[in-house]
Amino acid sequence: MGWFDMIPAVLLDILACPVCRTSVHEKGDQVVCDDPACALAYPVQDGIPVMLVGEATSDIRKG
Repeated sequence: MGWFDMIPAVLLDILACPVCRTSVHEKGDQVVCDDPACALAYPVQDGIPVMLVGEATSDIRKG
């Protein structure tokens, strides 16, 4: 069970990547931007997504 299961759907609808404003999804212990050109991954700490650009890492998908 990830942190998305604990947040109401209405809040998930407004959560977006702060760089490109695209929606995000959970991947392990990170929240990842859905835009493949951006693909930034933000950490989740204590169940709270840290949506700060300085905390993001690249999650470039291959394939």
